Amino acid sequence: MDVVDKVTRSRMMAAIASKNTQPELVLRRFLHALGYRFRLHRKDLPGKPDIVMPKLRTCIFVHGCFWHRHAGCRYATTPQTRSEFWAAKFSRNVERDLENVHALEAQGWKVMIVWECDIRRGGGSLSELHQALKAEESSAISARPRLRQR
Repeated sequence: MDVVDKVTRSRMMAAIASKNTQPELVLRRFLHALGYRFRLHRKDLPGKPDIVMPKLRTCIFVHGCFWHRHAGCRYATTPQTRSEFWAAKFSRNVERDLENVHALEAQGWKVMIVWECDIRRGGGSLSELHQALKAEESSAISARPRLRQR
């Protein structure tokens, strides 16, 4: 591989967005339309979750199937060239994802992962997410301390 190939490859990799991806924007619009309010990419939390809902103590990651290795997904392909490099890269991504989830759960956060292919397919997974968030809302409301009435 010559220098031109390396420069081209590094530019291509740099062009891949880690924030504000299309699946993330679709999910944000969906949640906002349902009335949920959230913060984006909080740097003080492990893994900088894509969506953070402080009232519900919930973090949502929008994972790309290719980069985060969605098991059984047709988008989780592996490039034919430099297979050792890609295997190590994907392995580290999955390992880091698990570390971030465990760290967030240790801090008392609920973690939800939404896959890119589920958002591409539409409705079903988004309605499941909505149901899960409604369940979180009801448990958060019941867990709040009650004010004494005088």
